[in-house]
Amino acid sequence: MRSRIEDVAAAAGVSMKTVSRVLNNEPNVRDEMRQRVMAAVEKLQYRPNLSARSLAGQRSYVIALVYNNPSRNYLMEIQNGMLEACRDNHYNLVLAPVGASRQRKVDDLKVVFEHFAPDGVVLIPPLTDDPVVLEFLEAHDVAFACIAPKHPDGRIGVMMDETAAVRELMAGLVAQGHRRIGHIKGPPAHGACQWRFKGYREALRRAGIEYDEDLVVQGAFSFESGIEAGNRLLDLKRPPTAIFAANDDMAAGVIRAACERGLVVPRDISVCGFDDTPIARHIYPALTTVRQPTSDMGRLATMQLLARIRATDAGGMVQVEHEVLFRESTQPPVRHRSA
Repeated sequence: MRSRIEDVAAAAGVSMKTVSRVLNNEPNVRDEMRQRVMAAVEKLQYRPNLSARSLAGQRSYVIALVYNNPSRNYLMEIQNGMLEACRDNHYNLVLAPVGASRQRKVDDLKVVFEHFAPDGVVLIPPLTDDPVVLEFLEAHDVAFACIAPKHPDGRIGVMMDETAAVRELMAGLVAQGHRRIGHIKGPPAHGACQWRFKGYREALRRAGIEYDEDLVVQGAFSFESGIEAGNRLLDLKRPPTAIFAANDDMAAGVIRAACERGLVVPRDISVCGFDDTPIARHIYPALTTVRQPTSDMGRLATMQLLARIRATDAGGMVQVEHEVLFRESTQPPVRHRSA
C-alpha cells in the first residue's frame, strides 16, 4: 500500500503542512525538523502523487466544487454560478462530493486531485470550516475559496449577513401578529445553523417575546428532516402559529407535514424558509423566504479563486446583500386578522 503524506506526518511527529513545506523546500524550516521529515519520507518510501502539485508551473484549467451538503437545490444554484464564471474564464468545473468520516474525506480529496488535478477548490458549508478538509488543502498548497465561512479572516470567497436577514424575516412575522414562532435548525456544524438561530433569538428579544426551547427543533437541511421536525412542532400541545425553517428544503417539508394533517398553509400555520432556491417558487403556496443570491455567490467565489490562482496575494472576501420576500405561505394568525 502506497504511503500517504498523513503517514509521513505521523511518523515524523509533525503536521501535514510541515511535511509539505519540507518537500517544497520552503525557507524557515529548522534543520532538525527537515531531517525528521526526510527520514520519515525515506523510511516510508513516500512520493507525492497529487498531479496538480507535481506539475510545477502548469495548470489544468479545472476548478473543483467540494461538498457534502444535503440540499440539492442549494448545490444546484451554487453550481450554476460557478459554471458561469468557469465558462467566462475558459475553465472546467468538476463536482467533488466527499464522505462524512475523516478518512473518507481525505481519500475522496486524493482521488479528485489524482484524477483531475484542479488548480483550485471552492468549498461550501459545512466543509468551509471542516478542519480535515482545510488541513488537507493547506498541506498540499491548494488554492481555495470559501462560501459562508464561520471564520472569514484570512480567507477569500463570499458571505452574507445571515443573522441580520433572519432578524428582518422574523420582524415581518411579528408585525403580522405572530408571537409563537417555531424554528427548525440546520446541522450544528454548519455556520448557517448558528447565524440563523442567532437571528431568531435576537428577533424574539427585540420583540419582547420570551424564548421557548420547546419551539426549537433540530433539522438536517433536507426535505425529509423538515417533515419530521415539522411534525414535532405541530404535535405540541400549543403548536406555533408560524414556523421558520433554516432553509427552503426543510420549509417545504413542513408544508408537506401540515398538508398530511389536513392543515391549510397559511390559514392554519404560516411557514417560511431561507435561501430562495427554486423550490421556494415552485411549491404551493409560494414560500416566504430570504433571498440569498446563491448563484451569484457561486460565481463570485469562483472569481475570487481564479484571482488567487493567478496571483498569490489576490482575491478577497466579498459580502453580498439579502432580500426578504413575503409570499403566500405566511399571513397573520387567525385571531389577529380582521373579520
